[in-house]
Amino acid sequence: MSTLFQSIAPDVKLGKGVRVFNFVNMYGCEVDDNTKIGAFVEVQKGVKIGKNCKISSHTFICEGVTIEDNVFVGHNVSFINDKHPRATNPDGSMQNEADWKVVPTIVKKGASIGTSSTILCGVTIGENAIVGAGSVVTKDVPPDTIVAGVPARVRRKA
Repeated sequence: MSTLFQSIAPDVKLGKGVRVFNFVNMYGCEVDDNTKIGAFVEVQKGVKIGKNCKISSHTFICEGVTIEDNVFVGHNVSFINDKHPRATNPDGSMQNEADWKVVPTIVKKGASIGTSSTILCGVTIGENAIVGAGSVVTKDVPPDTIVAGVPARVRRKA
């Protein structure tokens, strides 16, 4: 594993055995032991990723996301942290951090999120749940269930 083309800020906390591939941007986050971060991934400030996780390439993990231990995140997964995103305020001025509130999202232990899924903010994906590829998760996913679709709906027990 090369460290070529990585942008890992000095405030990032990496556990033992963490593997980070090329073209990764990480700042202000924590990644616990034995987790693998694929190429072309961004992990923003305040994110916590647990032990033994696999974060596949081209994934975006924004501020407000917590990923517990043993979680699989497929390729091109996007997390969202704002229910009403806007570029500007009503007066036309550019928004900054003071103009909006981060809405937290939690992915519980052992969950799997399929490729190209979008996870809206304010949801909890339950322990050992599976999110099917291409799903849009708009509400909580119960533990030990499989959800899929747009919007994601419970299909069966995992």
